[in-house]
Amino acid sequence: EVTERTYGCKSVGCKWVLKKKLRPDSTIEKYKARLVAKGYTQKDGKDFFDTYSPVARLTTIRMLLSLAASHGLLVHQMDVKTAFLNGELD
Repeated sequence: EVTERTYGCKSVGCKWVLKKKLRPDSTIEKYKARLVAKGYTQKDGKDFFDTYSPVARLTTIRMLLSLAASHGLLVHQMDVKTAFLNGELD
């Protein structure tokens, strides 16, 4: 959903990341490109207040799976996409 930017707020820039995927014989299999946000331009306490890490440690996953198994719970996988915030928070 496209919205108007709040007065005094800057939007987060972006850049292209280009990569070549190679075959085992070092020939080019395909080119890949993705557009990523420049999150490093944000300032803590001004543009954002909390940070979240999308990476879990293997020991944490093992512990959660063992708890689920010991309590007879079902485990489901879910993919979460994250994005950078544009502008200040109230």
